[in-house]
Amino acid sequence: MTIYGTDIYAEPEGDPDTLANLGPLRPMAGIWEGTKGFDQHPVLEGTEQDTFVEHYELHPIDRQTNGPQLFYGLRYHTHITKPGQSETFHDQVGYWLWEPKAQAVTLTLGIPRAQVLLASGPAAPDATDFTLTATVGSEVHGILSNPFLDRAFRTISYRIHVTTHDNGTWSYEEEGVLQIPGREEPFSHIDRNTLNRIAPPELNPLARAAVLSGRSDNTEVTLGIGSLRTTRPSL
Repeated sequence: MTIYGTDIYAEPEGDPDTLANLGPLRPMAGIWEGTKGFDQHPVLEGTEQDTFVEHYELHPIDRQTNGPQLFYGLRYHTHITKPGQSETFHDQVGYWLWEPKAQAVTLTLGIPRAQVLLASGPAAPDATDFTLTATVGSEVHGILSNPFLDRAFRTISYRIHVTTHDNGTWSYEEEGVLQIPGREEPFSHIDRNTLNRIAPPELNPLARAAVLSGRSDNTEVTLGIGSLRTTRPSL
């Protein structure tokens, strides 16, 4: 709260163009695929490892404020299958959020196993890698699970490390540390993948409205996002 002062009601105006204000999240905007994912998870006999195929969409949202606190963000959905299969292996939704004044990235994560978390960590606006963490029991960056998961596969900590690469790809490695009855040591549930961009992001609603209001037959309005609109002429 020290970086925002004592007035908790004053709201900044912000910028309607989210894509231009995403800081280290900017290279992640778009639609992505990764075909060489790695997953390590617990089974009765010990540990099992799988490969997976991932389809990951990240689209900008309008700026968000909590009084003086300002976020720019990406709404995401990732859907994962095993190679050659149609059944869902993993499904996840949430938001990647950039807080310029705090120079921090926050991830909200929800999965249909009745589990959610909020992870955060520091990052410079031009950072090409950053790490976010969450811990069970924390009232700010924590983990919540349904009663069965909390008893049988209790996630006590979470970490994700993201790297954006010069070749236009990005990768992540995430670890959920689990307490499992009957095992002396915590188990590291690990996933990692590298994503290749297959399509550009959509515009956030405010940016789209600005483009449409400024468009004419002879005028091109880009809002600072360069060629992204030219590949999606319907925007």
